[in-house]
Amino acid sequence: MSVYVNFQKSPDESELQYIWRLCSAKDSGVIELTWQELAEMLNKQLIDDEEDYLGESAYRKKYQQAKAFYDEVFSKMISDEYHSQISSMRRELQKERYKLQTEKLEYNRWLREDARDELFEEKVIEAITKNTKVSEPPKTIEVVHGKRVGVLCLADCHFGKEYKIYGLFNEIINEYSPEIFYSRMEQIYNETIEQIEKENLSVIHIYNLGDSVEGFIRNSQLWSLRYGVIDSATIFGNYMGDWLRKLSEKVSIIYFQTDGNHDELRLLDGKKGQHLCESAGKIIKNCIVLKNEGNPNFQYVENKTGLIFDNVCGYNILGIHGEVKDLSKAIQEYDNLYDTKISYLIGGHKHHGEFKNCGVRKGCIGVGSIIGSDEFSMTIRQCADATASFLVFEEGKGKVDEHTYVLN
Repeated sequence: MSVYVNFQKSPDESELQYIWRLCSAKDSGVIELTWQELAEMLNKQLIDDEEDYLGESAYRKKYQQAKAFYDEVFSKMISDEYHSQISSMRRELQKERYKLQTEKLEYNRWLREDARDELFEEKVIEAITKNTKVSEPPKTIEVVHGKRVGVLCLADCHFGKEYKIYGLFNEIINEYSPEIFYSRMEQIYNETIEQIEKENLSVIHIYNLGDSVEGFIRNSQLWSLRYGVIDSATIFGNYMGDWLRKLSEKVSIIYFQTDGNHDELRLLDGKKGQHLCESAGKIIKNCIVLKNEGNPNFQYVENKTGLIFDNVCGYNILGIHGEVKDLSKAIQEYDNLYDTKISYLIGGHKHHGEFKNCGVRKGCIGVGSIIGSDEFSMTIRQCADATASFLVFEEGKGKVDEHTYVLN
């Protein structure tokens, strides 16, 4: 609501009336001028010679004296209706100001978030493109559609973390570092080739179930991180891009990935889930895609939900990081949430493997971690081997086999 104020002195107004009218408008917030700006306006209207101009304190003093007299005498003579009208005008004016301020804040917030997302991804792609060497693509592998399809599941690589876990006899129960990660991925590569040859497969699906990098979600991680978060994601992404490219020389690959809680980039002391759109997964994805540019044996599949959704041998499979209390309950919840029959739910996060049958050709699969037991596992007394899983699905039968790669 706007309130019109005539800044010119009316012919029938006395000097004091004019000063009172503008100063009271300033005092009530109807006009937005500083006292100095108001004094300059009054001087121009009331005084001809600039040398005789009064300071803002002089006008304010006159107004305060008149206001005190008004409050003591005339205010009691003015009706409640007039007071109500003035108060209502003030409230409406304040509401309009708040509306405008809120609108500006929301618009600017939207602009900042949109620009930040675009700039972040542009800079990542620019850096990866500048530092990525793409080799010649492998020869095209003819895809033979059989009744059995393999699915390689990787989870919780936590790349960039370094530690050693000791037992009661000072033996090393588990240790981890980037070099150990590379060694475990070599083992996964070799065992996957064995499974491909055993099942006579020409195509496999690969699910990366998140927590690819250790990230930085608590201050205690400073003691176990070798690289910064961005460096970890770039190094991991480039390595996985090369790893997948090499594997694609043996078999056609359909690759999927989702992000875990450690993949979040919690910028500016952000809290969990506050910046889901800003994730190390973006860097990893771009590295992998650029490394496999022009590779006819590689396909990257992305779902707008951020989850993994795939159909293998006629069965709908949903891949999640796994931050749920009960996978068997979650499969029904996702089924209802997306109004789609989910035959198998696959998740990581818990660092141990499991399978729960949830009905006919329906089940939940928990995938172990590449990293294995760590300090947190020891504190909650829940330890497991470092593992990855190779699943085999068959038309009409669902999951018929699961080979576990024991990595430590």
